[in-house]
Amino acid sequence: MGVFFGTDGLRGKVNEDLTFDTAYKVGNALAILKNKPKIIIGSDTRISRTYLTLGVACGAMGGGASVIDVGIVPTAGLAYLIRLLNCDYGVVISASHNSGEYNGIKVFNGEGYKLDDFEEERIERCFICDKTNDFQNIGRYNQNYNLVKTYKNFLINCSENSFNGLKIMLDCANGAAYKIAPEVFRKLGAKVIAANSSQNGLKINKNCGALYPENLVKKVKKYNADIGFAFDGDADRVIAVTDDLNVIDGDIIIYLLAKYLKEKGLLKNGVVVGTSHTNIGVEKALNKLGVKLFRTDIGDKYVLKKIIEQNLSLGGEQSGHVILKDLATTGDGILTAIVLTNILVKENKKFSGLVDFKLFPQTNINVLVRDKFRIINSEKLAKEVSVHKNRLLDKGRIMIRASGTEPKIRIMVESLFEKVNNEIALDIKNIVEKIDKET
Repeated sequence: MGVFFGTDGLRGKVNEDLTFDTAYKVGNALAILKNKPKIIIGSDTRISRTYLTLGVACGAMGGGASVIDVGIVPTAGLAYLIRLLNCDYGVVISASHNSGEYNGIKVFNGEGYKLDDFEEERIERCFICDKTNDFQNIGRYNQNYNLVKTYKNFLINCSENSFNGLKIMLDCANGAAYKIAPEVFRKLGAKVIAANSSQNGLKINKNCGALYPENLVKKVKKYNADIGFAFDGDADRVIAVTDDLNVIDGDIIIYLLAKYLKEKGLLKNGVVVGTSHTNIGVEKALNKLGVKLFRTDIGDKYVLKKIIEQNLSLGGEQSGHVILKDLATTGDGILTAIVLTNILVKENKKFSGLVDFKLFPQTNINVLVRDKFRIINSEKLAKEVSVHKNRLLDKGRIMIRASGTEPKIRIMVESLFEKVNNEIALDIKNIVEKIDKET
């Protein structure tokens, strides 16, 4: 990671950590790295979307780039349009699952892939000096909000079956999926009940969407739905809920997709990619299918990198980022939901009947801190973690990491014993909070 870019682009509170000037510098840097590039920009529903879109666009045009603004679109939709329109770069203005006061900038290359750490560092180096063309060589800006329909048609064509007879609950998080997801599922024949499906950027991710699956559980129960899907702000992740009201996270989704693709002979090399956070229960279940799990660092771009390196077809994160490499170049929550629904139709079962294994209990705690890097490198924290690792031995795992997108320390404890997990996680949380209070 660079100074400005984290594990998923550049992110922060608008006009505190993330300003118009920063957005301008990102756009201008792209015009420095490539002569007169063609850049496509999209966003989720946040109220700061136009402000930052114009910042990126102005910087890019000042350096001679041409810009296409496609308006509100899921991240995966922007990645799809990059390739379709033969653009040099794509920029998504979104802070994904974060609340409305945050926003972010994700940059994609001409093949529709997120830039790697090295390429992001190249952008940062360009922040030092702006490129300002004379008036004859200033770039052009165009809006074309109808291009999103092309991505919508792509999603519809990815379905193998009609969804007639299915009642599907969607939580669109008042984000980029607010309109397109209900339209796609209705076009495929499902009866759709859509919640949090406004473009009110003040409400994006607010007690809704993929971070609050308990709300989706209530709605699936209320409307007696066959299945429910919750997206995040830019719709690059999805969490599902079964007809019997169990939450299906990204780990279980990976298992279901791996099983489906293997049966169809489409799971390349018999391998899927997860992260260091992927549940041990999933790994064991995959092994029973004859499928191997490769692990990477947290971050979907690291998952994708491994997928490409090993020529694989599937990978993802527990948070619901799922990459179906043969269909998309990045995590696509709506596409994943479509493929899962296809499995439901193909198997002719209740969704609750598709999950045939149990996860290991995991306790996850996020601690808001002032200086996450000081804490993650603390000897006091390392000693506390070491004590608890000795307690678990080879019967569980402990993971402590600094969030790549927020000022938080993330604590994960996993073993067969939920009570032990909770005790260890709370002990570590207390140490983190004590260290954070120290000057």
